Amino acid sequence: MRAWTAFVGEADDPVTTARPEIIDSWARSAASLTPDVREAPLADEAETAAYWNASPLQAAVERIQAELRRTAEDGDLVVAVTDPQTRILWTYGGRVMRRKAESVNFVAGARWDDQSAGTNALDLANRLAEPSMVFSAEHYASMVHNWVCWAAPVVDPFTGAQLGVIDLSTTWDRTHPIGLATARMMARLIEAALPKSRSHPGLVDLEEPTEPGLVMRLLGTVETWLDGQRLLLSRRQTEILALLALHPEGLSLEQLHALVYGDLAVTTSTLKAEVSHLRASLGGQLASRPYRLTTPVSTDVELVLGLVRRGRVAAAVEAYGGDLLPGTNSPALTELAEQLAVTVREALLADPDPDAVLRYAERSPYDTQVFEVCLSRLSPTHPAVPLLKGRLAAARQ
Repeated sequence: MRAWTAFVGEADDPVTTARPEIIDSWARSAASLTPDVREAPLADEAETAAYWNASPLQAAVERIQAELRRTAEDGDLVVAVTDPQTRILWTYGGRVMRRKAESVNFVAGARWDDQSAGTNALDLANRLAEPSMVFSAEHYASMVHNWVCWAAPVVDPFTGAQLGVIDLSTTWDRTHPIGLATARMMARLIEAALPKSRSHPGLVDLEEPTEPGLVMRLLGTVETWLDGQRLLLSRRQTEILALLALHPEGLSLEQLHALVYGDLAVTTSTLKAEVSHLRASLGGQLASRPYRLTTPVSTDVELVLGLVRRGRVAAAVEAYGGDLLPGTNSPALTELAEQLAVTVREALLADPDPDAVLRYAERSPYDTQVFEVCLSRLSPTHPAVPLLKGRLAAARQ
């Protein structure tokens, strides 16, 4: 409080001991409003509702809404989700905090950037792109001096775009050392619940992808588009196309035959006929000698492997939608499917991020080793521990 009092000119000593990011935010706040502001300004209600309904955050929050509500009620918190401009899009509060929040316009449509409502955790997390806490008189506006707020940015795991933040707020006397970790955990849950249509560059809109070239989803499901148009291919044509997509250098007739059929007694003439039909579907963008695609190609297999190489294990787990071409008869694709599953699992064992482990558990619920390794790395107070112990107990039954 003494640092805030000194800053706003109510003390003789202008020297403050506040954190640098707080002082910077106080300066931005002071340029636009006075510390006795009583409520945050409201944006246009219809515009806010339209933005929320079209945002991927809306679908994600809806999927985990029960957990968000339970967190708010159990801790008597108010939970808020914002857009990239720190405009609140959604809130839910426990009985006491809901009334306090409404009294200062901590509600959907309110602008909580620091130039509109003063220094707060939502603004810091949004601008600094990292989890942030603001305690009591670290807030610039006295209307929230009895609050403590923890916020964490929500980021699209694959495009890197910051979609907004999630904030947990309560009264200062309820502060808890795992508050910031809980905010971060809630942010990861939202990221994991984002619509699948955002999980692959080039697959931003599964119904009408706009990126030119060939786009293939091969993990857990099979979907193929060429220049924004969905292709309807047979199982064998899809296998051939997947192998060509994963071998951009090209394959000879003999190599492609071995990868597709293995030891099966299938003639090369049969393969040539399949390739001919496939070339027609691709508008001729399949060269011969060697067989090679002549259009830009992206696949979720390459995405997962690239993320693992860059150490982005959580993103790799999220992008790993399941087995490669489930039910394939191609020996090469069957082997690649096994290699990819092992690669993702080994990366997770080496870097058992709890959010990624919980996501992995949805596809591999009986892999007790992954749960055990993750739990061994966490402190007993980490917010993911109860969830992981529950998963582990279920896997052992």
